[in-house]
Amino acid sequence: MDAQLQQYVPVLMLGGVAVAFSSGALIASVVFGKLGRRSQIKDTPYECGMLPVGDGNTRLSVKFYLVAMLFILFDIELVFLYPWAILYKELLGQSAALGLGSMISFLGILFVGYLYALKKGAFDWKT
Repeated sequence: MDAQLQQYVPVLMLGGVAVAFSSGALIASVVFGKLGRRSQIKDTPYECGMLPVGDGNTRLSVKFYLVAMLFILFDIELVFLYPWAILYKELLGQSAALGLGSMISFLGILFVGYLYALKKGAFDWKT
């Protein structure tokens, strides 16, 4: 039993060193930090030489998120299309109709989604 507990001594030592280092770093940052020497002008955000006026967070249009989701959708399409293209010769040897049919059905579903987004005006940036 005593030999098993001795195996945990290096782990406990490493934990002690980690706690000592992290608390020492925190204490050193408070002691040597510039928190007391900063002025209010230094703490204001600086944006291209202009003083910050108004709300910093502007609301984005829903179309931005829709285009982002469409980008992710078509990016995932390429992630699935690339391995299929690499293994296409092997698929021809086993079952050509199954390999080609599965990819055509996959692309068909994505094309229907593309047509839906096109019909809804997701790619029209003017409105």
